[in-house]
Amino acid sequence: MRAIEWQQFFQEQRDKHGKAVFTITELANVSSLDPRSLKAALQRLVEYGVIQRYTKGRYGLSGAASIEDLIPSLDPAGYVTGMYALYRHQLIAQAPVEISCFTNRRHNRSRVRATPFGRIVFVCVAASIYRYPEEDVIASPEQSLCDFVYLCRRHGIVPSDIASFRNMDRLNTDQLQTYLKRYPASVDREIERLLESQL
Repeated sequence: MRAIEWQQFFQEQRDKHGKAVFTITELANVSSLDPRSLKAALQRLVEYGVIQRYTKGRYGLSGAASIEDLIPSLDPAGYVTGMYALYRHQLIAQAPVEISCFTNRRHNRSRVRATPFGRIVFVCVAASIYRYPEEDVIASPEQSLCDFVYLCRRHGIVPSDIASFRNMDRLNTDQLQTYLKRYPASVDREIERLLESQL
């Protein structure tokens, strides 16, 4: 396939099907190229700026994919949470460079992925903690806060030492209490302290 045909393919998939990220296997099926030729073709397309390598084995049109497109391609069970999600919900001031994704799958060597969005870290959590968001690949503000505090407690970090919280009054307290039932009591106490400090 020529560069223009690749570009048309990626654009058509995005426009018609909302698909922005493709695996090597998917691209091999489309192109009918052998693995070595496909690798060379993709490398050229990246060099020409036609496509972007979002992470190892994942490609799409340059600048057309978002974190919401990439995560399901890497792990259909993964969802964005913690500090990155809190930043997206405007509940903390710092823009994190690491994106925490909770999953119910083990990732072994591919647990950490370098991407244009930042370093994605997949964290396998217990069934009691894991809960895929109902509406989006990014957890709600309430779930993100619980997950962030849970991760901090796991690593022996005080949440307020690494994040400046704001807009905490936007949290839905009923939803927060519902989520907290699934976490250790220490998470509940830490969140209570955080909320009190915002008063």
